[in-house]
Amino acid sequence: MSDKKNHDDLDYETTGHEWDGIKEYNKPLPKWWLYTFYACIVWAIGYSIAYPAWPGIKAATPGLLGFSTRVNVAKAIEAHEAELAPINAKLAAADLGAIADDQELLTYANNAGAAVFLTWCAQCHGSGAAGAKGYPNLLDDDWLWGGSIEAIHETVSHGIRNEVDDMARWSEMPAFGRDELLVEEEIVQAVNYVMQLSGQTPKDTNAAEAGAEVFEINCSGCHMEDGTGDRYQGAPNLTDAIWLYGGDYDSLYQTVYNSRFGVMPPMGGAELSEAEIRAVATYVHGLGGGEASED
Repeated sequence: MSDKKNHDDLDYETTGHEWDGIKEYNKPLPKWWLYTFYACIVWAIGYSIAYPAWPGIKAATPGLLGFSTRVNVAKAIEAHEAELAPINAKLAAADLGAIADDQELLTYANNAGAAVFLTWCAQCHGSGAAGAKGYPNLLDDDWLWGGSIEAIHETVSHGIRNEVDDMARWSEMPAFGRDELLVEEEIVQAVNYVMQLSGQTPKDTNAAEAGAEVFEINCSGCHMEDGTGDRYQGAPNLTDAIWLYGGDYDSLYQTVYNSRFGVMPPMGGAELSEAEIRAVATYVHGLGGGEASED
């Protein structure tokens, strides 16, 4: 058996509290700890007076020292922009086709363009520019509106099918089924013919044969008689294996029946500077599918 220790005879000061034979000793914190705690309180009050701290209805208290991280960041950005102003001015004034001939300018444009792309373009085209369903892959050489640096610059500047920029690239595919421009049988025929055009096995070979006439009458005006498309209208090439919305039967049927209407906002004006537009156009042009400059 263990011996029960009796502390009643020990000379300990207690708080006077006792419960079930347990007494609470009066053991205050060391003086140095209390003084440190009080000093921290005083320091916190002084800090909140000297620096921005207390939230208000519209803004926080500015503090007696007038310190502001926002102001510091704004000054740093201003200094950085001033440092880059000469090369940005050079880029904005350079001939688009001549940027590649100036190694310093090309290096800067690619680096700046990559940053612009990740900020403004990657949300739709992906961080690697490989695109997604409804958003073009910018790594290949299949271009809807042209792959020269001049064409890319125009696309970035004015956008596609938007109502913001009067100079936006514009084209619109009819909704052949929804607007009852074609009957169901003709839609099926056209879809099967397009599958055949791209080297796929049509779902119905007889419908594909009949679809040639439907295509010539209703589709060749934009996609050309051979189905290779027309960049002036943004009409895609239907003879390759590259599809913006899918090349299987069901996807093609939806495209013919309901149409597609992709929109790209304009980056010119309030969004990006001319130097930034040229930088991102240079970057995209150099991703792998860029074409020679226009004459």
